[in-house]
Amino acid sequence: MTALSAESGQVPQELWSAVEQYLTSRILEDDPVLRTALEASDEAGLPAIQVSPVEGRFLNLVARLLHARSVLEIGTLGGYSAICMARALPPDGKLITLEKEPGYAEVARRNVERAGLATVVEIRVAAASEALARMVADSEGPFDLAFIDADKHSTPHYFDMALRLARPGSVIVVDNVVREGSLIQAEEDDADAQGMRSFLERVAREPRVDATVLQTVGSKGYDGFAFVLVTS
Repeated sequence: MTALSAESGQVPQELWSAVEQYLTSRILEDDPVLRTALEASDEAGLPAIQVSPVEGRFLNLVARLLHARSVLEIGTLGGYSAICMARALPPDGKLITLEKEPGYAEVARRNVERAGLATVVEIRVAAASEALARMVADSEGPFDLAFIDADKHSTPHYFDMALRLARPGSVIVVDNVVREGSLIQAEEDDADAQGMRSFLERVAREPRVDATVLQTVGSKGYDGFAFVLVTS
């Protein structure tokens, strides 16, 4: 295996995955709880679109750096990322995660219980737009950290709602922004890429935040995430 493809000059997917496997084996300890959560999600037929182990640790570290007591997650899937972030919270902390698919939510609920986090994590089964509107109406929050990883075309709306549920000093992380480069090559019928472009345009116009986007490669291919700090 070579670092670069001789013909295209591009780093092959095999190398990205191998480097991620190496990093995971070197800097992350074996975690039976997270491993079991992945196995349970796979056995239940959930799509393998959860964050990678190194990305999960990143979310955990962000929550710890913020000394977070409250986390909002939009898109639960099997609960892998929820477990990573909830582990950073104090015993009286709270993570609310939104999932519209009841079957996914049930898998996540079992995974969260096995992780010993049932009193910290609350899984709400509902369309995110409806659940967020209720949260705003009920004056829930503010949340120290929000992680947006749901249907991509709705990301601009999710960001607006997360911002309303935040405070100065909160951080909003948005996954899958770059989308293998389709971010800058978005066709009109690519609703997900268009959604990310609209999201970034929204961020650029928003005076209450500072933000950056980091491109990533790994087992999930070429992508990236946005890191948004609420400043006022």
